[in-house]
Amino acid sequence: MDNDSSILFNTFDLSGLKLKNRMVMAPLTRNRATHGTDVPNHLNAEYYSQRASAGLIISEATQISPTGKGYAWTPGIYSPEQVAGWKMVTDAVHAKGGAIFAQLWHVGRISHPSLQPNGALPVAPSAIIPEGLKTFIETGDFADISTPRALTLQEIPAIIADYQKAARNAIEAGFDGVEIHAANGYLIHQFLSDESNKRNDEYGGSINNRMRFALEVTKAIIAEIGAARTGIRLSPVSPGNGALDSSPKDLYFPLVHELNLLNIAYIHVIEGATGGARDTKDLNFHSLRKTFKGAWLVNNGYNRELAIKAISSDYADLVAFGKLFIANPDLVERFKQNEELNPLDQTTLYGGTDKGYTDYPML
Repeated sequence: MDNDSSILFNTFDLSGLKLKNRMVMAPLTRNRATHGTDVPNHLNAEYYSQRASAGLIISEATQISPTGKGYAWTPGIYSPEQVAGWKMVTDAVHAKGGAIFAQLWHVGRISHPSLQPNGALPVAPSAIIPEGLKTFIETGDFADISTPRALTLQEIPAIIADYQKAARNAIEAGFDGVEIHAANGYLIHQFLSDESNKRNDEYGGSINNRMRFALEVTKAIIAEIGAARTGIRLSPVSPGNGALDSSPKDLYFPLVHELNLLNIAYIHVIEGATGGARDTKDLNFHSLRKTFKGAWLVNNGYNRELAIKAISSDYADLVAFGKLFIANPDLVERFKQNEELNPLDQTTLYGGTDKGYTDYPML
């Protein structure tokens, strides 16, 4: 192991939770929950436990309620059976000395009536359909996203309560904390962005109003499980799912300032387009980082070299890897030894069996 790289493998204190290294497994949707119940199963437990050498695992996005679902066979965390399924996963990760947070998810408008209770329309801040997007439905086919229904003012508190209950369920399921999914064009991001939020009440219009939902969700979760167990994921310049704000710097500097005041454990920031170009538009991520005193977790296209640079320059505290962890369960050891990496099988990313899920070779 070369000296420069050792910084990746140092321990890190995440608000009292000791991480064994600075490498984080990013949240990765794999569509392998139990069909019909969205309950995590033994295969999921094996998959996560294989990757428990990561300093921290962030679970795949997990719906907080039946209306939060946007893709077939994604797990939930609202029913007792789902909580029990996740307990099996967290026990398997902890048995190998790992740490794991649950990513809490409401897709908002990125859904289809066939995935919604009683075939209802998906909900969103505003009744705007993002152009040309499809989702994955229970028949195993892709279907066009439906025009959503705008949430009424009276409905918003119940969704915030769903987030709060999901956080409580996550701790009951043995998770070490939760990550609020406020990125990639899903519900919280839809409220933040002026492209997807055209409301004219206290949740729309001004930047303070558009930040309100994100901050109310965060405060509700903190009230339930504590700030030290709470992180949040942001994608300030990702155009994914049609929720790119017209002026990211005017929105995200105040948002990060407010999140800083809440003393949350970390901010997980996607630099550039999710899974795409690292073009940061006109947003200076290094300046944004300076406005937050908690842990700064970076993501998007990082390799070993970029990760070492980000941490040794004091820009980042932790680095998240997605596809590299899918194809390399022992990514930490491979980085330590600077070994060759397994190639990713794109055809097995979503849905299916153990193939391309738990059968990638270890060193």
